[in-house]
Amino acid sequence: MAIAMSAPKAGTEIRRITMDDLKWALREGWADFRARRGDLLMLPLVYVLVGVLAAFLAYNADLFPFLFPAAAGFALVGPVAAAGFYELARRRESGLDSGWSHFLDPMRGRSRWPLLGLSLMMTGLFLVWIWIAGQIYGATLARHGPLPPAEFIGRLLTTPEGLQMVMWGNLIGAGFALAALAMSAISFPLAVDKGIDALSALGVSLGVFAKNTGTMLAWGLIVAAILVVASIPLFVGLLVALPVLGYATWHLYTRAVVR
Repeated sequence: MAIAMSAPKAGTEIRRITMDDLKWALREGWADFRARRGDLLMLPLVYVLVGVLAAFLAYNADLFPFLFPAAAGFALVGPVAAAGFYELARRRESGLDSGWSHFLDPMRGRSRWPLLGLSLMMTGLFLVWIWIAGQIYGATLARHGPLPPAEFIGRLLTTPEGLQMVMWGNLIGAGFALAALAMSAISFPLAVDKGIDALSALGVSLGVFAKNTGTMLAWGLIVAAILVVASIPLFVGLLVALPVLGYATWHLYTRAVVR
């Protein structure tokens, strides 16, 4: 962690981070969660998510092919919802009151416009992903016409068109996941901490990813694995996983840049 590199856009120095830093960030995230739980706060969000997915399954077979891309794309916009956890972790780290009344502080103070700009970027990335997922579906399994969910899943796994959809969806989706990781992992906590403009925060985040590509890829895999496990069954594990990852991301940010 002793090596630093200048990131001119925000005047921020970027450190070299290792797997030990990732482990430390997760431990600190868990400690923050134990001190300031977020599961009850996440309960409405998770219930809304489950309700939307249930509506996909029950009422509209035409939308069912977009179920997985939409769920996978949740990771693209997750950092938007985590800003409050970054603020609570920042305040606890500084010895300040970290009560829930401060959860929305980032959207009321100097970080409001940078966070809005970053959120629009991530929302745009999500919408492009959904559009591309639709194009992949249209070029592959859509040839069979609208299908009930059970038949759709069967053809997805047993037909050439379905396997092509899985292959291209995973390959292109992985590219979007990498872009989201590079763009958001550091930019959102940096905006909360320093209130710098969205483009400068984005530049620092991309710089951290470029300097620590292997470690940041490992972080992305860890986050993805935790989210997948937490989603089984019925997304209830997200009540714990989302706050812990929010807090942990803050601590990763504090190791990745010189503040």
